[in-house]
This record gives sequence, structure tokens and C-alpha cells, in this order.
Amino acid sequence: MPRKASAKKAARVEVRRREYNKPVRSAAKTYITKAERLIRSGELDGARVAVIQAQKALDRAAKKGVIHPNNAARRKSRLMKKLAKALASSEVSL
Repeated sequence: MPRKASAKKAARVEVRRREYNKPVRSAAKTYITKAERLIRSGELDGARVAVIQAQKALDRAAKKGVIHPNNAARRKSRLMKKLAKALASSEVSL
């Protein structure tokens, strides 16, 4: 446990920040998972919508400072790469 007053306050602030950040981070992760699941299952129309939702959630989290902007950009890039690969493979199989 913290002993100094500043350390006690820092601990209280961290609890408040964690409560604020957790639902934002969780929502972003949920949308990413949903999009990846749709991509894997081959439902590409639904996957496009889910990817857009995931991008919005990541941008929102980055804007609020919950995650680093580069982290959001990296996750969006990986998600778009998976979607593009799935779209390309579906066009080849047609």
C-alpha cells in the first residue's frame, strides 16, 4: 500500500482512470473480434460493416487517450489486411 499522500492520490486516480478506460478498450476489442470472426467465416458483407465499426472504436479509443494512436493504427492496418486478403481470395474462387 502507498504510504505518502501523493502515492495514495495517484492510486485513487489510477482507479478512476481504469474505470473510465476499461469499457472503451473492451468495446474496441469486441468490435475487432467480431470483425475477425466474420472474415474467417466468409461473411464478407457483414465483415466490411464490422471492420468500419472496429475502426471507429479504435479511433475513439485513441482520441480519448485510452490506447496510443500508433497502436490503433497498427490494429486497423492488420484488420484491413485480413479483410483485403479474404476479399481477394473470394474473388479468385468465384
